[in-house]
Amino acid sequence: MRYLIAIAFLASYLVILVGNLLIIALVLSDRNLYRPMYFFLCNLSSSEIFFTTSIIPKTVGSLLRGSKAISYSACLTQCYFFSLFGDTEFVLLAVMSYDRYVAICYPLQYPMLMNSRLCVQLLLGSWTAGFLATIAPTVLVARLPFCSDNRIDHFFCDSVLLIKLSCAETQTVELVSFVTFSIILLGSLVMTAMSYLYIINTILRLPSGSSRNKAFSTCSSHFTFVIMVYGSCIFLYVQPSSHHISYNKMVALLITMVGPLMSPFIFSLRNQQMKEALQVGLKRSVIISRIRFSF
Repeated sequence: MRYLIAIAFLASYLVILVGNLLIIALVLSDRNLYRPMYFFLCNLSSSEIFFTTSIIPKTVGSLLRGSKAISYSACLTQCYFFSLFGDTEFVLLAVMSYDRYVAICYPLQYPMLMNSRLCVQLLLGSWTAGFLATIAPTVLVARLPFCSDNRIDHFFCDSVLLIKLSCAETQTVELVSFVTFSIILLGSLVMTAMSYLYIINTILRLPSGSSRNKAFSTCSSHFTFVIMVYGSCIFLYVQPSSHHISYNKMVALLITMVGPLMSPFIFSLRNQQMKEALQVGLKRSVIISRIRFSF
């Protein structure tokens, strides 16, 4: 079975890689997509690529080799980058919801409010928040002593499970990890929820039905992805550590593979401008290939 699982993981990873790289290429190549919404989407796709790369290639290699061993330094590195890109993604989702809030609630002031300087500041703030939320728990986990048991009941190194393996007092580390992650997760969730409450209130007051449908379609893809990501993470992490039992691997699979796998389809196939940019890109590629073939 491990070969079949490895093939499934590898195929999913390739789809994630190609799908997110395609989004990045479309945003960079089409001037019609030079907008804050697609600027943040491009960075979200980059975060998804790094996030899954920190987990899936190692898992596939372990399945193919039949060896589940991972060095201590590699395990800590995996913990760090998994948390870094995951936390950054939460903040990026909140920033994207704020962008939609400004676009729908203040459409006339949108170009002035969401200028390029503010977009860069929001992006840097997202990565800084992810770094600050990750560095302290990782350093504390790295300083823990591990005596005998070295078996992690998971398919990747999770700091929560590493803490449980330590033979020292871990209350401080658990508290810091829980508080920092909760601030990032719940803080970004509150910001996202507030943005969408204002968005829904504004949409419902629009006089035209077509305007309401257009506004809802603009935000529906982002809202779908937000519900899936936040729901999975709240179930998995924002709970007492005693509840982290083996069935949570399935929820972790939603976060590490299913979510990133669905992300390119949610943000591209349900977005009219992305579909138009894709069609233009495909036509351009066909024309270029025919010109080369004729020569």
